[in-house]
Amino acid sequence: MDSIRFIDQRTAILIVVANMVGTGVFTTLGLQAAGIPDGAALLLLWLMGGVIALCGALSYAELAAALPRSGGEYHFLSRVFHPLLGQLAGWVSVTVGFAAPVALAAMAMGHYGATVVPVAPAAIAVTALILITAVHAFDLGLGRRVQIVATWLKILVILLFCGLGLSLPTTPGSLAVLPSGATLDAVLSAPFAVSLIYVAYAYSGWNAAAYVVDEVQEPRRAVPRALLLGTSVVTLLYLLLNLTFLRTIEYQALIGRVEVGALSAETIFGSLGGHLMSLVLTLLLVSTISAMVLAGPRVLERIGEDLPLFRPLSVRNRRGAPTRAVVLHGGLALAMVLTGSFEGVLSFAGFTLTLFAVLTVAGVLHLRRREPDLPRPFRVPWYPLPPLVFIFVSLASLAFLAQERPAPVLLACLSLWLGWLFVRASDRGT
Repeated sequence: MDSIRFIDQRTAILIVVANMVGTGVFTTLGLQAAGIPDGAALLLLWLMGGVIALCGALSYAELAAALPRSGGEYHFLSRVFHPLLGQLAGWVSVTVGFAAPVALAAMAMGHYGATVVPVAPAAIAVTALILITAVHAFDLGLGRRVQIVATWLKILVILLFCGLGLSLPTTPGSLAVLPSGATLDAVLSAPFAVSLIYVAYAYSGWNAAAYVVDEVQEPRRAVPRALLLGTSVVTLLYLLLNLTFLRTIEYQALIGRVEVGALSAETIFGSLGGHLMSLVLTLLLVSTISAMVLAGPRVLERIGEDLPLFRPLSVRNRRGAPTRAVVLHGGLALAMVLTGSFEGVLSFAGFTLTLFAVLTVAGVLHLRRREPDLPRPFRVPWYPLPPLVFIFVSLASLAFLAQERPAPVLLACLSLWLGWLFVRASDRGT
């Protein structure tokens, strides 16, 4: 059946913002600070992440405008390289690209919620995941309305939080944010390169609009704008948030902590205000989980349309929701919540997502050579610099991560092997 084009350009931008602003920016600064004791280097890390994400977004924008169809990497790699590579990308998109970030968002929601109410973090995470999945599995329009409201609330609260935090004096013992003699050494260190993977994960979601192309009005125009504007807005929000965190949290308290936003909120608003802000941040993660539950099952749905073995996943209910795809996606995320550690899932997801993003961005270069006359309503400016920057920096970060964190990388390889089995099963079922 034809998809309903119910997403206008504004909603597409909000989907990108909601997918990006989630667990990464509220949870990874403490992990980065453990190896990078320099505030200016940490801010540069987040600025570099934004520039790299924008290079990726420019590349995806060209592909989305030239090859307008939902599915993200699954569709692009199938069309540009080979259907088997696209199917493997589809496996990764579903299991890692969305299920893992949904699990991480739910786990972070549990961490923040547990600082406010006497409930186990896992219980909060599981409850939130089940409720949000149920909304998107039941009614397409209801899921869209929930997404729009939650995302606007998220943006307004972040701006208010940063405005209040930056108006306060710098907390004694916090990292200086101006460059010093140690900044260059920190930038050239191995922890800086590894932390780029954490930051890349925090920026993941800049390609979200590419997963719902079939449901976007005027996709050749709206999707590239959504990718670029959404990524630019989030880069600014991330810099403001991390500047606020660095100025309001004492360095020793920051090292290794996950609930960075709660620590900063306690400094800004006091003990009671910090608890209330932690509750607000908990609720804001609803937008992140909702956005990924909205986009992720569309890959499953697209796979079901193409492969007879998975045809049941392409069926929508009478309210327009792909119920079976949403439920399967939610089940995968729930399994990760119940079995994975936060940092382990983070490294695993960051490595795998970055790898397939590199392959997709390389597809821009390949398609330009193979089909130079293909109509391209949007073309990457300063080509080929943005794709090459994205590919080079991403591959360097992957190499450092493989050296410093071999266990998550081995887990990612295991996931790819399982994906290959999925691809072979798909072929046999065709």
